[in-house]
Amino acid sequence: LGQGRTAGDKRRRWPKVLAILFGLFVVGVVVALIGGFVWWRHYQSTPTYTLTLMVDAAQRNDLVEFQKQIDDEEIAKNMVASISQKAAGRYGLALTGPVQQQIDTVVPSLLPRIKQTINDEVGKEIKEFAAASEPRSFIVLLFTVPSLVKVTTEGDVAKATAAIKERTIELTMKRDADRWKVTNFKDDVVVQRIVDSVMKELPAIGTIDPKSPLLKLGRGKPGRRRR
Repeated sequence: LGQGRTAGDKRRRWPKVLAILFGLFVVGVVVALIGGFVWWRHYQSTPTYTLTLMVDAAQRNDLVEFQKQIDDEEIAKNMVASISQKAAGRYGLALTGPVQQQIDTVVPSLLPRIKQTINDEVGKEIKEFAAASEPRSFIVLLFTVPSLVKVTTEGDVAKATAAIKERTIELTMKRDADRWKVTNFKDDVVVQRIVDSVMKELPAIGTIDPKSPLLKLGRGKPGRRRR
């Protein structure tokens, strides 16, 4: 009789144990879902997520989505000083005050063209970065981009560096509401391409401005005529 009662108690206990285990499983799933949702929302607010969107858009040739992640006007303004400096450097000793003044005037006036060039060049750079490996799905990019790009964040400013074809590019990003946007782009190769375009609007290297003080100085007093 005692053995029968014990066996019956065990049979009645199993449903309770299974119910407890099932309850713990459900709680675990709910906690995992909540944790995953919190992580996802946090990840969407990071610079790395913005970079992932850029790479994904570049892979798909989605220019509209790509341009949402960059502030081309801010990038152009930040690059003006560097472009002016490199343009002036190409003149070397031939750089005069009037030419420098013309550079300072011409470069800012070319902002619309520089913006378009930046759109083209930055897009090209990201495509080269994305083409370094086989096209990947967005889910895969979420886990691979962090390992390919070094991102440092300080307050509302972040810097991302990545290697492309044995050179390094650097992106500066600023927080934009709950997302980030690229506001500066550093790559000597791209800057040189933009400078090449700007030089077409400037005096040819080696030419002398008729109004240059140096030319007037050279015209000083006329020498004696030979008999």
